[in-house]
Amino acid sequence: QVLVVESGGGLVQAGGSLRLSCAASGTIFSINDMGWYRQAPGKQRELVAMIISGGSTNYADSVKGRFTISRDVAKNTVYLQMNSLKPEDTGVYYCHATGRRVAGTALETFDSWGQGTQVTVSS
Repeated sequence: QVLVVESGGGLVQAGGSLRLSCAASGTIFSINDMGWYRQAPGKQRELVAMIISGGSTNYADSVKGRFTISRDVAKNTVYLQMNSLKPEDTGVYYCHATGRRVAGTALETFDSWGQGTQVTVSS
């Protein structure tokens, strides 16, 4: 089993910054990608930013130029630096990780979600 845990959410005024962290732990053999998704009240969960094993990144158009995803490969951790926050960035931010884990003498794929962390941006 691979556990994904987020931290760093909170309440911030519009124009402010927050940094989210996400750590994956367990019998991880390799990670394919880690990313951040968010879900606002009454809306579907959407991709915010993703970083894949080779280091390439992908961002939602709405956050390009404001958010930056980075990683610490040795710690199986990703970060989301959020600057120039807007009220529409409010939501629960979920971390997601995929890869392979050690299961006995075999390797199995994993697809794990964190429990989410609340980000609230006041106007």
